[in-house]
Amino acid sequence: MNRICLLLMMSLLLTVSTFAQTKDSVISRKKYFTKSLTGSITLDGIPSEEAWNAVEWGGDFIQNQPHEGDAPSQQTNFKILYDDKFLYIAYRCFDQAPDSIIRRLSRRDEFPGDWVEINIDSYHDLRTAFSFTLSVSGVRGDEFVSNDGNNWDANWNPIWYAKTHIDDKGWTGELKIPLSQLRYGNEPEKVWGFQITRRLFRKEERSIWQPIPQSSGQWVSRFGELHGLKNIPFHRQVEIAPYVTAQLDKYKSVPGNPFADGTDTRLSAGVDGKVAVTNNLIMDFTINPDFGQVEADPSQVRIDGFQNFFEERRPFFIESRNIFDYQLTGSEAGGDYDADLLFYSRRIGSSPHGYPNVANGEYVDMPQYTSILGAAKFSGKTKKGLSIGILESVTQREFATIDDSGEKRKELVEPLTNYFVGRLQKDYNGGNTIVGGIITNVKRENGLEQYLHNSATSGGVDFLHYWKNRTWYIRGNMVFSNVQGTKEAILQTQTAFEHLFQREGASEVTLDSSKTSLTGVGGTIRFGKSGGKSGKIGQVFRFETGITFRSPSLELNDIGFMLTTNEINHFTWAGVQFQRAFSIFRNARINYNHWSRWDYGGKFLYQAFNMNTHATFKNNWQTGTGVTWNPYDVSNNALRGTVAMRRPAGIGHSLYVVSDTRKKVYVSPDIFNFWGFNKELKITELNLSLTFQPINALRVSLAGSYAYNYRKQDQFVSNVNFNNGIRSIVGEVKQKTIRFTGRLTYNITPDLTLQYYGQPFITRPIYSNFAYVSDPLAKKYNDRFHQYKSNQISFNNEQYSVDENGDGTPDYSFSKPDFNFVQMRSNLIIRWEYKAGSELYLVWAQGTTPDVASDLTSPLTQSLFNNAFNNSARNSFLIKWTYRFLK
Repeated sequence: MNRICLLLMMSLLLTVSTFAQTKDSVISRKKYFTKSLTGSITLDGIPSEEAWNAVEWGGDFIQNQPHEGDAPSQQTNFKILYDDKFLYIAYRCFDQAPDSIIRRLSRRDEFPGDWVEINIDSYHDLRTAFSFTLSVSGVRGDEFVSNDGNNWDANWNPIWYAKTHIDDKGWTGELKIPLSQLRYGNEPEKVWGFQITRRLFRKEERSIWQPIPQSSGQWVSRFGELHGLKNIPFHRQVEIAPYVTAQLDKYKSVPGNPFADGTDTRLSAGVDGKVAVTNNLIMDFTINPDFGQVEADPSQVRIDGFQNFFEERRPFFIESRNIFDYQLTGSEAGGDYDADLLFYSRRIGSSPHGYPNVANGEYVDMPQYTSILGAAKFSGKTKKGLSIGILESVTQREFATIDDSGEKRKELVEPLTNYFVGRLQKDYNGGNTIVGGIITNVKRENGLEQYLHNSATSGGVDFLHYWKNRTWYIRGNMVFSNVQGTKEAILQTQTAFEHLFQREGASEVTLDSSKTSLTGVGGTIRFGKSGGKSGKIGQVFRFETGITFRSPSLELNDIGFMLTTNEINHFTWAGVQFQRAFSIFRNARINYNHWSRWDYGGKFLYQAFNMNTHATFKNNWQTGTGVTWNPYDVSNNALRGTVAMRRPAGIGHSLYVVSDTRKKVYVSPDIFNFWGFNKELKITELNLSLTFQPINALRVSLAGSYAYNYRKQDQFVSNVNFNNGIRSIVGEVKQKTIRFTGRLTYNITPDLTLQYYGQPFITRPIYSNFAYVSDPLAKKYNDRFHQYKSNQISFNNEQYSVDENGDGTPDYSFSKPDFNFVQMRSNLIIRWEYKAGSELYLVWAQGTTPDVASDLTSPLTQSLFNNAFNNSARNSFLIKWTYRFLK
């Protein structure tokens, strides 16, 4: 095993050494000198006013992709002015073939066609920047850039203004950015970092003003500089955006159910706002937020016991989320552990944890989500490099209403809860050293204390240090958690899927039913090379290696996201990236990864090796393929807390192709297969997407996926009591999943769009050949199980009964595990930004999850379309109006 690992690493190093290394020439930092505006500018996209003549054109762009260092196909010039309220930017994008300029429309932040972009490091911290992108069609895009360009957050949506114009020399653009939308210090004369990038769509070419080698692994820290900003006043940004929402729901009525008469109505109002405390610190708040226009989550069903992760889609939580992002690992190698977060905002306002006690004949009106009474964020960065993020949110008590023949009562299903997150980071040595910390807390009132923690606190410290011009780095963190509650709640935590203190043979843990608190720790240390010298064809070697761990008692799921504990993971990634065009390639890369895992008892759990390669061709097609060898796998979770079980070894392969995304039609097929070496396991995933853009204003995308999961014998079914012990019952499973996704976007103007999203989904696992686990760690697969004989197991009334000792009396039973799950989610949204920051939404949302669990014999596609489009859907019609008052 170690020899193979060594040979793979040597092959990578040999690849690097075959090319002579050349030193990057010293690149000077360019400067542009602006002046205060005298006169007036009419924002029409044509920089013809006399006021623009106060400054010179900046230019001399250089190609960044695909031929780094060459002159661009078309040159670009710019000018920058300012006054007490705005920053003004003019572009002159020369083009010898104006008829070839691509003017595609899209939603905001989708960056269609030809565009030009400015990144502004107004903090001048060499790490963060505000990005403003203007397409020739007038579509605006904006992002907050952090981690020296390694993180781009498109959910930042400032107010700014822009226009474009096409003429016989190419195209021009004018931007007017309110200074209140930027963050900066109070120096009388300021120096800001900035970079300008142009995309020439038809050649898929990027040219930049300030040369930055791709091999450097840097971005913001190498920006050019904007000088001449003098005596800019403090702008106390104040934005207030009240909203009103009216909603009508129509659905199939349920006879006798007073809560399901077929029609529900709702009228609500709230307010969002921003208030600048200083030039660089801002307070965001929301009262009774409404998320009715948010796109529905994709359907997900897992049978392995792990929880699902859903992306945050709600505007209040996604804006400025980079400040609160705290991954426990975040490795380049990747892995399940990379999903773990100290703060997972979807916990706020999630579905209620409780469910009322209901007798036969009673009906329940159950709230789907926990209402957020209010939330506030305080965030920003001081002149001395201190980043601050504070978030506080309160969710209200939620009650289910129960009707018993006309008599109604209420039962608590979610207590009043307060969520708090505090995050600090401090830059030293020009951002080459960063030290930070985080603290989170959840506090609940009494009410469901039998299974919810009264208090949950977590926190951590982290550091990042670069050296050798940010080529090398070391980073790490240490985290802790403490949860407090009743004996019942803490016992439930100890025995939960993430911990499994009751597992036989787990000498590293002790189940204690008297505990009223639980404290755990975790952490990561990573060391790597992010850039460096590049060779003749732009090849650069990068790598990262590290260890990440979670103690058995670590508990983060009150406000964070954590898949499992009791793990020590080692990971290594190394790659050679060819960043300049050569031969038939625009760029290419080859990577190696390996992973190892142990538990806190010292038991070796997992080993895997991976090689993958990716390339973009000169015709702009992309492809990639990879092979993963998994020779050893033991799961502490698979049997839900009885014993650890060895899983099949195997090998996996992936392949994808993406045709030229600039074309009116492009496709993207991909395939993944994993095979057990002795046919104990087979996983197949097939995906195909098709995107069609018949006109600049219309884009349609269709995607379909099929997944097949086969496990010969080791899929968990149930744990049952037998002879003063526990039998872990497993079986063969064949699970098929089909998903279709359709999207349509029609842009009437850059500020008026029509969007449709729809996704029918079905999954169906079918079980057979039941057995119980007899020797879970046996080397031979078949030795791990004792399969029931036909005279030992019988089926009746959705129950399997087992007569293990053959005395004619069933010893135990378990429910039939097969099921059929169908879901359809869709919405149609008309969004009109009738004034900068002010919007009108018209929404039609449709969703159905029919009760078809017993439909196990009809063909999968037939079951999907018969049930996803039946008359049981719930139709929601919503109108939302917002108006943003801006000071």
